[in-house]
Amino acid sequence: MTTFEERTTVHAFRDDALGEHDAVGLAEAIRRGEVGASEVARDAAARVRAVETRLNAVQVHIDVPAPCRGAGGAFAGVPTFVKDNTDYRGLPTGHGSAAFAPRVARRHAPFVRQLVSSGVTVLGKTRLPEFGFSPTTEYDGSEPVRNPWHTDYSAGGSSGGSAALVAAGAVPIAHANDGGGSIRIPASCCGLVGLKPTRGRVVANAQGRQLPIDIVTDGIVSRSVRDTAAFLAAAERHWRNPHLPPLGLVEGPVERRLRIGFLLDSPNGVRSDAATRLAVTETVATLERLGHTVEPVELALDPRFTEDFLTYWGMLSFLIGVTGRMFGADFDRRRMDGLSRGLREAYLRNWQRTPGVLRRLKRTREAYATAFRGLDLLLSPVLAHTTPPIGHLDPTVPYPALIERILAYVAFTPVNNVVGTPSISVPAASATQDGLPIGVMFSGRPGDERTLLEVAFALEADRPFRRIQDL
Repeated sequence: MTTFEERTTVHAFRDDALGEHDAVGLAEAIRRGEVGASEVARDAAARVRAVETRLNAVQVHIDVPAPCRGAGGAFAGVPTFVKDNTDYRGLPTGHGSAAFAPRVARRHAPFVRQLVSSGVTVLGKTRLPEFGFSPTTEYDGSEPVRNPWHTDYSAGGSSGGSAALVAAGAVPIAHANDGGGSIRIPASCCGLVGLKPTRGRVVANAQGRQLPIDIVTDGIVSRSVRDTAAFLAAAERHWRNPHLPPLGLVEGPVERRLRIGFLLDSPNGVRSDAATRLAVTETVATLERLGHTVEPVELALDPRFTEDFLTYWGMLSFLIGVTGRMFGADFDRRRMDGLSRGLREAYLRNWQRTPGVLRRLKRTREAYATAFRGLDLLLSPVLAHTTPPIGHLDPTVPYPALIERILAYVAFTPVNNVVGTPSISVPAASATQDGLPIGVMFSGRPGDERTLLEVAFALEADRPFRRIQDL
């Protein structure tokens, strides 16, 4: 294994129009006239080109990006990317799959309209694993997306391309979405802030709203808490769900004392590794020093939760195989990768379980609510072990071994997707022996993104997040 001293780190930070700004800082510099939006777009495109040969994070790149004319908003002139499972007018949408030829989108997806309303300049689209099924962004037959902190390692998934670009400093923020951890997993792997909003906090995802349980939510990955807070405030100005409490702009650390429960191991028995446990226990100590009450708790899920979620995941792959021609007339499910095929075949062996699976998954909200009695937040690992090397979760690994590895890794995040509750990954104080970031996860009550952001602000203020450019 490559040692810490020998690792390959890639970043694009330099003395240009972007500097070391986060999105909020860059938008302020543009508004003050210190830099121009066109200059920022040009320099961001140059940064992307500088790191892309090493990271393989970009699916489609706009050669001459143009800022939105007359655009206002919190992020006016800030460069970003859209994940390639979401339509952006004039660009093809490929879903990370070789099973069909991508078609150019004729209109923006509803979430893209919400994102663009903040004034961002879209530079292109980022890569994801096929249909977002994998917690790593790797492929059968093409180069993987690599982690900029150490290119021998995974950038996470499914929003791995977005996370790699943001962590490397190519852009300050990028679109991500989450159907089982796909915002929080790459945020953890790449040392970013990744918040999965409450179901319904942003406009509904086109794919998710067609599902019997909508597990998919859109958002961003960012390098600072204030960028994520500013994004949610901007999204709310475009559209607010009247069934959720208004959020507004969260601007700083929590002032009240919280009662926080914590888990070290998965509710269904997956034990976290030593480095991950240390990241959580160090966070517990910090929270206690800041005056919060932190205590161990149990989240008593149905023992069949993991199996049920896997069956549901397999149902999604099955449905894509059946309805694939909506992606293009040339869709061929035989060209789907090994993970997608394995999920579909496993579902076909157990499809009769579907009604019971749906009933039990919907009841998960009762167990979640029980665990939150008397608590404000729940702290846990994001993942059961630290970021794996490239190849560990490659879709060419035989399906039985691959799914066993995935279940031993993604053991905490899916609960929030099923229940629809908000959850955030923030960088922990500690890192792996190879210098890779480790994320910790806070989960909240439905509609309570405010408390998640406030506690993340408090941790960031107490211990500023590690910066790749300081290595």
